[in-house]
Amino acid sequence: MNASNETTGKKMSGQVKGYLLLIFLVILSWGIFKVITPNNFGSAKNMLSYFEASLLAAVGAVGFYFVMVMGMFDFSIGANIMLSAIVGCVFANRLGLGYMGLIVGSILTGALVGLLNGFFYAKLRIPSMIVTTGLALIYESIANYIAGGVEQTLPSNLRTFGQMPGNLILAVIAFAIAYLLLNYTKIGTYTYAIGSNEFVAKNMGINVNFYKILAFIISGAFLGIMAVLTISYGSSMVAVTGMASMSRNFVPTMGCFFGLAFKKYGMPLPAIIIGEFVINIIFFGFIALGAPTAIQDVITGFALLIIVTITTKVTNGEIVK
Repeated sequence: MNASNETTGKKMSGQVKGYLLLIFLVILSWGIFKVITPNNFGSAKNMLSYFEASLLAAVGAVGFYFVMVMGMFDFSIGANIMLSAIVGCVFANRLGLGYMGLIVGSILTGALVGLLNGFFYAKLRIPSMIVTTGLALIYESIANYIAGGVEQTLPSNLRTFGQMPGNLILAVIAFAIAYLLLNYTKIGTYTYAIGSNEFVAKNMGINVNFYKILAFIISGAFLGIMAVLTISYGSSMVAVTGMASMSRNFVPTMGCFFGLAFKKYGMPLPAIIIGEFVINIIFFGFIALGAPTAIQDVITGFALLIIVTITTKVTNGEIVK
């Protein structure tokens, strides 16, 4: 009993430390830009809008975490979001299915893309980033064909999930599902087991390929939810080709790095949610400064490296995936 209490105490202590560190990062990022540009950054109204924007990427990131924690990667995130949003919009508009078409069409498309990613990764036995890069080109072409080269616009009466409280409700549901899957199901247990040591997981009798494919499906479904939030927030989606969709990969991936970095504190999902908020504070801070996009990307990239370095400590002999 004492050992159990001690373990629980250590876990709680670690989580408290993790939350304090995340809160410090929020205050630090806000404080720096508030001092530099006090008049057009960081008001209560501004912070709420930054948080709303961060919800989009956070939903996709908590799903992508299932893939990344296993040591895999996905370069088709942006193509998935684009294709899912366009299919959802087509279901809602052309087929007249309204919200049901938007939600079901986007999530099913995202999950199907995830299934294809996982299937080809497992069968071809080549690095996931190579497989998903090639597939991203295909998804972009399919999206362009479905859209017919025309921007897909969501009617104003179907944009509930683009503003409070609709976006918050959908995001909270997504976060709750991800939390339950990770902490109270066999999926979460096996996900961490495979990510920790795939060889040992196989020897334990875990069907590694099945759970890797399942991780991609889960990730894809959450990216489908992110697609619903994205097209509702921005009101439209343009189908792009030539890997232009990869620009959408960046922010969800950065959020996942927060989750991986804070996994040692036992709080990966809260770290992703708060981490995406930090990323958006930095992003909108640069906008308030009027900094060129190239400078924003360079400094944001360095900020991410510093954050991950500070929060992640690799022990001797540990393999960094």
